Amino acid sequence: MSIFRSATLLLVATLGAAGLATNAWSQGRPLTVVSWGGAYQDAQREVYFKPFTAKTGVKLVDESWDGGIGVLRAKLQGGANNWDLVQVESEELQLGCEEGLFEKIDWAKLGGRDAYMPEAANDCGVGAILYNFVLAYDGDKFKGAGPQSWADFFDLQKFPGKRSLRKGAKTNLEFALIADGVKPADVYQVLSTPAGVDRAFKKLDTIKSSIVWWEKGAQPPQLLASGEVAMVSAYNGRIAAANKTDKKNFRITWKNSLYTIDSWAIMKGSPNKAQAEQYLVFAGAPSVQKDLPPLIPYGVTNKRSTELVAKSVLPDLPTNPEYMASALLISDKFWLENLDRLTQRFNSWVSK
Repeated sequence: MSIFRSATLLLVATLGAAGLATNAWSQGRPLTVVSWGGAYQDAQREVYFKPFTAKTGVKLVDESWDGGIGVLRAKLQGGANNWDLVQVESEELQLGCEEGLFEKIDWAKLGGRDAYMPEAANDCGVGAILYNFVLAYDGDKFKGAGPQSWADFFDLQKFPGKRSLRKGAKTNLEFALIADGVKPADVYQVLSTPAGVDRAFKKLDTIKSSIVWWEKGAQPPQLLASGEVAMVSAYNGRIAAANKTDKKNFRITWKNSLYTIDSWAIMKGSPNKAQAEQYLVFAGAPSVQKDLPPLIPYGVTNKRSTELVAKSVLPDLPTNPEYMASALLISDKFWLENLDRLTQRFNSWVSK
């Protein structure tokens, strides 16, 4: 996920838990938690950050970032790491774990791996949310039915106007192949061949002159609201948040969306490892996780959390069986093996 940069200091709300508060204040610095900003991080503050500080007395600072394994490498290799707990995308988690950038998770403290969705329980990460990359458009801007598929997204004659896509190879190559008629189940098999990659870029060529690139998760709803683009790829929660907060009529096409899980990872050598683990225990509790979807509709990862979520929210969650039936899980394996190569090709293609 991508973000607007912000930083908010959450001061200790209570000194009731004397031992915990003493540990927090004796740290060289407060527990620093890094996420994706925008409406999502606003929701995290209300559900996780502030209540955690109020309950434990642990001083917590939250910051935000734009993602990228290079940022994490530089933090540790430069010897100036000031982050403790970072929310990362799936390939960042896998690469970071392999490279020793993260601490191993003590799953016994979290109730065991079986308490979480299988995809959310990793050696170095604890799943935070499940979310989808979806097609979205402004219902007020279309007289008839809006785009109902990725084929529609790529059809400039049927739906003229600018489009916005996340700047990068990942997700766009998948969308291009689906728009070109490849079945979702076959996407990564096709992308694993040179001809398949060529096919994806050839399809992107058909709308290249009409693409407005986004890099931060808050941008797609802003681009729709301004009328700069007719449709976007976006995080489902950002679109829902704009509808709720700004009273927009943005609509989501769930067909063939892409889904993934973002995870919490503890930076290697963090002086606040104990406090970070304490946070993970708190944020993983079903009684706490259930309060996130009503604020922003992302799927939660503790198996018992979903059954506690308000039923009125369930139709908007990406874990809705109707949406999952046609959704494609982003392949960590494929992108771990091909990210650098395809990113180079994508950047070269964009610059031409």
